[in-house]
Amino acid sequence: MVSYADKPWLKSYKLGPFKLQKTIEYPNKPLFAILDEAAAQFPGKDAYHYLGRRMKYHELKRQSDALANALANLGVKKGDRVIVFLPTCPQFIISDFAILKAGAVLVPCSPILKAPELKHQAQESGTETIICLNTHLKLINSIKAETRIKNIIITSLEDFSPSESQEIKDTTGTYQLRKLILDHEPEAPNVEINPTEDLAILAFTGGSTGVPKGVMLTHFQRFTNILQGLPWMMSPLPTYRGSASSMLAIPIFHAMGHYLMQSSIYWGLRIFLIPDPRDTESIVGVMNEYRPFLLFMVPTQLLKLAQPEIKIRRMPVMVMSGAAPLPAEVARKLEEKTKMPISEGYGLTETGPTTHINISVFSKVTRFASSTRPGVGLPVPDTEVKLVDPVTGEEVPFGEVGEIWVKGPQLMKGYWPDAGSGLEDGGWLKTGDLGKMDDDGYFHVVDRIKDMINVSGMKVYSIEVDEVLFRHPEVEGAVTIGIPDPERPGSERIKAFIRLRENSKGKVSEQGIIDYCKENMAAYAVPKIIEFRDDLPLTVTEKIFKRALREEEIKKMKERGEI
Repeated sequence: MVSYADKPWLKSYKLGPFKLQKTIEYPNKPLFAILDEAAAQFPGKDAYHYLGRRMKYHELKRQSDALANALANLGVKKGDRVIVFLPTCPQFIISDFAILKAGAVLVPCSPILKAPELKHQAQESGTETIICLNTHLKLINSIKAETRIKNIIITSLEDFSPSESQEIKDTTGTYQLRKLILDHEPEAPNVEINPTEDLAILAFTGGSTGVPKGVMLTHFQRFTNILQGLPWMMSPLPTYRGSASSMLAIPIFHAMGHYLMQSSIYWGLRIFLIPDPRDTESIVGVMNEYRPFLLFMVPTQLLKLAQPEIKIRRMPVMVMSGAAPLPAEVARKLEEKTKMPISEGYGLTETGPTTHINISVFSKVTRFASSTRPGVGLPVPDTEVKLVDPVTGEEVPFGEVGEIWVKGPQLMKGYWPDAGSGLEDGGWLKTGDLGKMDDDGYFHVVDRIKDMINVSGMKVYSIEVDEVLFRHPEVEGAVTIGIPDPERPGSERIKAFIRLRENSKGKVSEQGIIDYCKENMAAYAVPKIIEFRDDLPLTVTEKIFKRALREEEIKKMKERGEI
């Protein structure tokens, strides 16, 4: 009998007539080699475009080398952690490679963190050096005494943009990033790196679900994951390397955005940097002017592009969605509008972050295939996956739902600071996601375990309810949660939050939505409560924040004395 250990997905490793590698030989190189090699192969190619300003690959390397030299002179040593507290901007990319070249560890932090969250991550990582915007200086100084921070390197949003000032003003108690680069030779320190052991990235995750934990990724683990992604999928089309472009609409401080930025650097792509992921107008403007080859987005951003009022003249050649499940109806509407299919990927910060890619969409885009497959796609090379019953611990048959377990060379070293922590025996990671696999090895994510709703013992997958709601012609956005059922202890009620289309507000009732659901799903899965909202809470990466909604509802129920 065929099992997950037989990797049935390997038979689908093909791009039209081309067979894709089933395994990859991974180099034992430090992660910063991807920039050095890109600068050597494509020195005169644009590395990025930012608000109308661009930088060549040879200049990006020179700036990173100079900043690495400056960091070493500030006392940053091998293994030291350095926080980068920046939005998507050139300074993030320069700092990223400078930190790696100094032998230190990058700690990417969301620039909208509040003082308690930033203090926690600074304390846990033991960071002594932070790179941030000048507008964050007051925040940094408010936590400095309770952390080990001693070096504060500041920059402004105008730096490296067309509005950059020629004058660099000193600020007491800080170092200016641009001045450090100007004052130091572009000679990175010679630090001995052991790629398989030395950390490159310490990324905190879980902030939306609990106390953030630091995910440790070595140079080898991230380098490996880069090779398992675009280079593997696009290997039959090597001419795109050094000639194509990508657009990053996902923040670089996010695991997916950071990975895709480094993947683009490895391939020598020209990167269009989007400073604000919520700025749909800017995103569409770049698409219409330049038509990037690759566009990376999250589902809520794609939902905005699908709206009728958004005018898209030139769609990127390939659009990839990640970080959250993409509702099939959103993908359908956008494909209908743009005549371009949408690909999905899957993974976690702990997995490097990529474990699955839907290559069937790329096959259609390149005209190697006439149709696409739904879902998050196939496991990438050298990655093992199995679906396990969360209750019994036994593998579930193909086609049935189970928790996704993954294993591969790209998986984290462990949660900070303990190697191996967070991994099961044998190196497996329990993802907390529920999924199923078809006979061809294509995977589909059906829900997070914590988002699955228990209605009198019946399992309801919130994503499947969302899918039905998205198909309602008057619904623009929807999210479903489970809340305690006061009448049935241990059971839950389903509540759906709906954002209606602008011209539908006041014309659709809560009961109308419920009646629609009754016609399209099992009775036990029909939402009991509908609430219309103009806006739904989003995380910093534009994902719908289900936990915030659930906590809000439980608080209201307690105040009313219902639970």
